[in-house]
Amino acid sequence: METVILAVVIAVVVIGALGGLVIGSRRRKQLPPPPPAAPDITAPPAEPHVGDEAEAPHDEERRTIEEVDLLEGPAAAPVVVEEPLPTEAPAVEIPEPTAGRLVRLRARLSRSQNALGKGLLTLLSREHLDEETWEEIEDTLLTADVGVQPTQELVERLRERVKVLGTRTPDELRGLLREELLQLLVPEFDRAVKTDSNLDTPGIVMVVGVNGTGKTTTTGKLARVLVADGKSVVLGAADTFRAAAADQLQTWGERVGARTVRGPEGGDPASIAFDAVKEGIEEGADVVLIDTAGRLHTKTGLMDELGKVKRVVEKHAPLDEVLLVLDATTGQNGLVQARVFAEVVDITGIVLTKLDGTAKGGIVIAVQRELGVPVKLVGLGEGADDLAPFEPEAFVDALIGE
Repeated sequence: METVILAVVIAVVVIGALGGLVIGSRRRKQLPPPPPAAPDITAPPAEPHVGDEAEAPHDEERRTIEEVDLLEGPAAAPVVVEEPLPTEAPAVEIPEPTAGRLVRLRARLSRSQNALGKGLLTLLSREHLDEETWEEIEDTLLTADVGVQPTQELVERLRERVKVLGTRTPDELRGLLREELLQLLVPEFDRAVKTDSNLDTPGIVMVVGVNGTGKTTTTGKLARVLVADGKSVVLGAADTFRAAAADQLQTWGERVGARTVRGPEGGDPASIAFDAVKEGIEEGADVVLIDTAGRLHTKTGLMDELGKVKRVVEKHAPLDEVLLVLDATTGQNGLVQARVFAEVVDITGIVLTKLDGTAKGGIVIAVQRELGVPVKLVGLGEGADDLAPFEPEAFVDALIGE
């Protein structure tokens, strides 16, 4: 009996094993492939995978590299390499001669100064010169910024000479007024700009003045005046507080072949002035022009620094000239500036700019009387050669006309 049961169990196990093999073989059998889908004409061609072999083309023959025309199709634009343009030095100008320059600019001066000269001649030509007329003459002179003391002196001398003269023809009055005005201008002043050093060094000229007087422009124009007189010039851009000052001065210098020594913006002005004089000595230049910052006369610290520039420069050699630039249109305010600058540096000469733009030409008389130094140069326009040596006779002739 036990033998029969064991045989049945073995039979069941064998049948189960055979059934598992049949089912496993059916699972391993591959399913039939799905039907092909409609081609998508918008899809890009499949990219070959790594290891796939490229299929040989069926519709064209292979070409060798020699047979391929590399220039077919749109040609690529040629690459143009621009070579830098050669930098040429600006053409050096030949400035206009300074001799007689004020005479050539006389018409420009007389247009703005006729009010003074013609006004005085009209008053002096009156038949009766009473006290009221003399007061009008005095007011005319004061309005023209001649100054109180010079005005009183002029009126007193005119009254005396007119009284002695008796009858007064227009020519006599013009001659009389010319002589008295010329006397006030102190014709014996030496008005030459000192550029000849007594030592074996260049002449050193320092230009000072407040902002807005045209100081840097005047320095550039003065370089033209000196070059026109046959001098070689080195410019020192010691105005480091105004961003465009050094560029402006360098432009002026390049026009006449003068080199400009400059430093960083906001640098030490005294150091730049020192270097300018040093290089002027090494180059054997005739003149070194130093443009200083436009000092506000109300700021003591800046004025002290201007004194420092002077002291540092004089370690090389003494200054030969200190020119104060004044705006003629500021009138009596220019005298306040002049006094303060004279206390800091020894002013040796005055440059009056914008003299063509004011009827107050009497400032020439007033500032000379205030400082006891001559007006040496006058600016009569914005042109490069409109800075002229001051000539008292030509100035007076422009005041009173022909």
